[in-house]
Amino acid sequence: MSDAEAARLEVGEQAPDFTLPTDTEGDISLSGLRGRKVVVYFYPKDNTSGCTREAQDFSALLDEFEQADTVIIGISPDTVRKHANFREKHGLRVILAADPERQAIDAYGVWKEKSMYGRKYWGVERSTFLIDREGRIARIWRKVKVPGHAQEVLQAAQELP
Repeated sequence: MSDAEAARLEVGEQAPDFTLPTDTEGDISLSGLRGRKVVVYFYPKDNTSGCTREAQDFSALLDEFEQADTVIIGISPDTVRKHANFREKHGLRVILAADPERQAIDAYGVWKEKSMYGRKYWGVERSTFLIDREGRIARIWRKVKVPGHAQEVLQAAQELP
């Protein structure tokens, strides 16, 4: 699937399946979680300020997500080893999946050209997908701003049957 095709993912569509290694769960597959709600959030890089805050916010709300029968998976291009260090350093509780080959990142259309201080580069656009029990996309948040985001996603997961 090309980036242009993936970028057209819309609410109601089947979420692209993936199988990725994690630092705590072995390999995790979206299809293996069918029957539960899943939050898949894509973030640029372990141990950066925004990504750390986002992972801490989701971790702080993990019990409430679990009460809503919702699994949280954070995905970045970092390695399993970097995820393990990130988890330990910040006391994170969410599942962190490694996608250095960009399997899921490309399938969800979140690999974008970005610009910082006038310099253009490619990287992950912070994005979150709420996936229903049948594996369909229920909500999409693109270009996420971290403050309040995890709480907004929790509310959407709680409202989803």
